[in-house]
Amino acid sequence: MQLNEQLVLVTGAGRGLGQAIARAFAAQGAQVVINYRRSRDAAEALAAELGPNALALAADVTDAAAVQDLFARAQAHFGRPVSTVVNNALADFSFNGDARARPDSIGWSDFAAQFEGSVRGALNTVQAALPGMRTQHFGRVVNVGTNLFQNPVVPYHDYTAAKAALLSLTRTLAGDLGPDGITVNMVSGGLLRTTDASAATPEAVFDYIAGATPLRSVTTPVEFADAVLFFASPWSRAVTGQNLVVDGGLVRD
Repeated sequence: MQLNEQLVLVTGAGRGLGQAIARAFAAQGAQVVINYRRSRDAAEALAAELGPNALALAADVTDAAAVQDLFARAQAHFGRPVSTVVNNALADFSFNGDARARPDSIGWSDFAAQFEGSVRGALNTVQAALPGMRTQHFGRVVNVGTNLFQNPVVPYHDYTAAKAALLSLTRTLAGDLGPDGITVNMVSGGLLRTTDASAATPEAVFDYIAGATPLRSVTTPVEFADAVLFFASPWSRAVTGQNLVVDGGLVRD
């Protein structure tokens, strides 16, 4: 299925990276569902900007019933089931190394919040998408990960553990869903310049990371979105269960 034939749902698309991903799909002619939890004004403004092929819909991805309703509303509006899901929604988190939870004080509740957002959220969207994807014998699931579990330059224990679990889910789902024509992959970035989540990062950290990459730059949300498009496109049709690190070459393994 070509990109301009797809109905794409991007979670957490009202702002930051999700917004860039939604714009990238819309630029390719896809119909786009802009999911949001609290960023109503930004999500609706983005939908207005992108035109009739975009729709802003609220849902908390950790709520399975709300996600089922989200997919039903998307299908009712566009007249067909969602073909492509990008799991981008992030539980409340700030990439501020100075303010991060330390090993002697971090609580299980911190881990639980991140697992709810990353793993439970992705499970809910995949389960809601499966009936429609199976009727089409086509589906694309792209999960947003991080390079921090390969290179924990800043030890965000809770966030990193949840994303590592999401990679495991990516690979196990790929094995189960491949016979249905559904691929499941992950795109992992490092620090992005700049999103709401990375806005608390000191400029000196961005400069340090840029100097450590072969490209001498920090990846932007727009550049990251390009890789998401690849996993949704026909050019990745034989690729599933993979994790593509998009960070300017900072992590190479």
